[in-house]
Amino acid sequence: MREKEFKTVGEYFYWRYSNMAMAHIALKNSHKKYERLDYMIRAKMYKQLCDGNMNISTLYDDEKCKMNNINCCYCGCTEKLTLDHLIPRYSGDNIVYSCKSCNCSKNKNDLLVWYTNKDEFPPILVLRRYLKLAFMHFKDTAVFDLPISEIDNYTDIFRLDLLPYRFPQPAYLRL
Repeated sequence: MREKEFKTVGEYFYWRYSNMAMAHIALKNSHKKYERLDYMIRAKMYKQLCDGNMNISTLYDDEKCKMNNINCCYCGCTEKLTLDHLIPRYSGDNIVYSCKSCNCSKNKNDLLVWYTNKDEFPPILVLRRYLKLAFMHFKDTAVFDLPISEIDNYTDIFRLDLLPYRFPQPAYLRL
């Protein structure tokens, strides 16, 4: 499959966010593989985000989820929990539960750098939170309007270059 081409950083980001939403829906519906409906949801979301007819949801849903599931957001462990910053030294919206082992292993690494080094795909809810934080930051700094050709020159606290383009099949993902 040929990769989609993007004009702006916003289009690039919205595609990745729409892929994450597709994976999240497929997981919630217990699909083993992506189905036609999952792809339709991704396409509709991407178009509406690009057209400005839809917004990325707030962190409120993530906060509710965090309060209802007190476990390590990285591995699911329920023992020796600590607080961790998804993105080192960023903001209070950035704090998640983490077991001591994951917290020490991740250290001060960016979430996507850490998972890339582990050769693992991040859990969908952790990735969703990371993407929402990145979205808020990019909107505040007007990065969304930059031409996609400038993405390689853009260095920031969020790793645009590591945002996943392809997602594993739902059977290989976890919330």
